[in-house]
Amino acid sequence: MKLSLFSVILGGAGLLAACGPAPTPQQQAARQHEIACLGGTLGGALIGGAIGNQFGGGSGKSILTAAGAAAGGFEGQRFSC
Repeated sequence: MKLSLFSVILGGAGLLAACGPAPTPQQQAARQHEIACLGGTLGGALIGGAIGNQFGGGSGKSILTAAGAAAGGFEGQRFSC
């Protein structure tokens, strides 16, 4: 629960920091790319964690959820960046 809350707070802070005006079009494009990377990483982690949570039982369920979130975050970041 704490990890999910931390992830949401960190993601929200990153999105809010990227929303400020950029002085040049190149900087604006760089910010949009960063937002896309962050969105892909967080989305992949959420989907991977949800899929991993469907398997196992007890502590194995927690391990598979964490592994799914890590793998999903990695693949989401690789796909979006």
